[in-house]
Amino acid sequence: MPTTIQNIEVLREYLTGVLDRANHHAQNVNQIALAIAGGIIWKTTNDIKVMSRDGEMKNVLWLQVNNKKLCFVYNHNNSSIEVRDGSIQGKVLALFNNSTPLSNVKSFFEFL
Repeated sequence: MPTTIQNIEVLREYLTGVLDRANHHAQNVNQIALAIAGGIIWKTTNDIKVMSRDGEMKNVLWLQVNNKKLCFVYNHNNSSIEVRDGSIQGKVLALFNNSTPLSNVKSFFEFL
């Protein structure tokens, strides 16, 4: 069941968990995750939701920009954060890792 990010404290808790996990198991995204978080805050037009299991928030996030639903998920196979259309199984729209220029992150969110 997803957890709705209802305030800055819950968002901070989620981001802290994501960054802690990235620092230990996904160092290829531990920097770009902050830029993506900024884009999410900038462009979301509805509630941000994150996957929760056994009371813990996991590395899957959904947001809505106008009528478009996006899913952000960490892919272990390519060591990147993927943006998928609508769901975890949706078409990959973009992928980001620490080698992605910040200008690419800005452009992706700017044109949503």
